[in-house]
Amino acid sequence: METVRRPSFSWSDVPALLASIVVCQLAGIVPSILTANDVATWYTTLQKPAFTPPSWVFGPVWTTLYLLTGIALYLVWRRGNRGALVIFAVQLALNAAWTLVFFGMRWPAGGLVVIVALLVAIGATIVAFTRVDRRAGLLLVPYALWVSFATVLNYELWRLN
Repeated sequence: METVRRPSFSWSDVPALLASIVVCQLAGIVPSILTANDVATWYTTLQKPAFTPPSWVFGPVWTTLYLLTGIALYLVWRRGNRGALVIFAVQLALNAAWTLVFFGMRWPAGGLVVIVALLVAIGATIVAFTRVDRRAGLLLVPYALWVSFATVLNYELWRLN
């Protein structure tokens, strides 16, 4: 049985790793900047379920999740699997779209549709990434868990408002 040897990490990999992390962080930062006023005004007026985390939790959680997704992206990118990268791009676009729909359009029902599609896309990304590099798939599990929680939260926000 032939063993596939994983390429080792070197300093020449640092720019690609950093670029992967920055791309993922920007998927969160740009929509957040575009909807900051909506979060500060409209979102604060919504009835929220009792399990809604305090506002300060979201920044550190998303920053960490985007870091993990960036590392996962890098692991798959360096293997050159275009199919997995396309699936990743779709889920990242849905991630950014959710913020724009839910907060920017002030539309919880639309956000619910987008986040359910996002959850499906994350699942597909985990499967595709795991086939390329098991570590990359595992790095996305916390993201899937958080988005699952966020889906329930989105549903409750829609239901209550």
